[in-house]
Amino acid sequence: MSTNDTTTQKLIELLDLSGDPEARTDEDIFVGHTPPQARSRVFGGQVLGQSVMAASKTIAENRPIHSMHGYFLRAGDATLPITFGVQRLRDGRSFSARRVHAYQNGVPILSMIASFQAPSAGLDHQDAMPEGVPDPESLPTTAELIGDLDHPVAQEYAFNRPFDIRYISEPLYFKGPRDRRAVNAVWMKTTSAMPEDPAMHRAALAYASDYTLLEPILRRHGLTWITPGMSVASLDHAMWWHRPFRVDQWLLYVQESPSASGARGLATGRIFNREGQLVATVAQEGMVRVPEDD
Repeated sequence: MSTNDTTTQKLIELLDLSGDPEARTDEDIFVGHTPPQARSRVFGGQVLGQSVMAASKTIAENRPIHSMHGYFLRAGDATLPITFGVQRLRDGRSFSARRVHAYQNGVPILSMIASFQAPSAGLDHQDAMPEGVPDPESLPTTAELIGDLDHPVAQEYAFNRPFDIRYISEPLYFKGPRDRRAVNAVWMKTTSAMPEDPAMHRAALAYASDYTLLEPILRRHGLTWITPGMSVASLDHAMWWHRPFRVDQWLLYVQESPSASGARGLATGRIFNREGQLVATVAQEGMVRVPEDD
């Protein structure tokens, strides 16, 4: 099995939550795990993707998720399993609502409400995909950018992430940006093929949507991910799925930040498939603290 196949298989296993029909109060209970990694904290996108998948497992297949709103309450411990409790709030004629809490040590680390809808005909319009964007095949891989760095996190990003991320904007791994506009753009897709299950593709996109979303804030202020003393954490995350897509085909993720103040920054993102269809929209507020100058 190739490295690409292995990293995608880890994503599939991560999203394939186990359920316990006996472990139930007013919630359906699922358990998720974190693959071995260099960091001690759980990646926020992982908890988002697993929460979306847990909620989806309580819904009919013909009623996909169309929106979710979640709050990150505590940092997750990568060495512990995560228990997901799904409460069935409502099942209507067209829409269903679910509340998901992700627990570790008996306390929630994420609280989310998600909505699902049966397919319906209606009005249709969208923002246009940006023009003049280079093809993903012409851009360097993460491995080509930082794969030669002898650091466990750099090696993990370069070789063990389930998504191939290719920067259109200047990467912020360790060099300050020359362009300080509050914008960012990447191409992304899983490193190999995913199963046909549309729910898993939507959960995987939630996972990937957290990778680079706060970078427009950093870029605007000339910061990198290794700025000394900087502290960054996602506070909340909202996502809307608009149209069908596959995460194992290239998706363009365009992000911007309209505001930062009070040690918080807001970022929004639009995700297009290669045919120019807007498949999802994302918004997140993050805490960004930078030491004051001497």
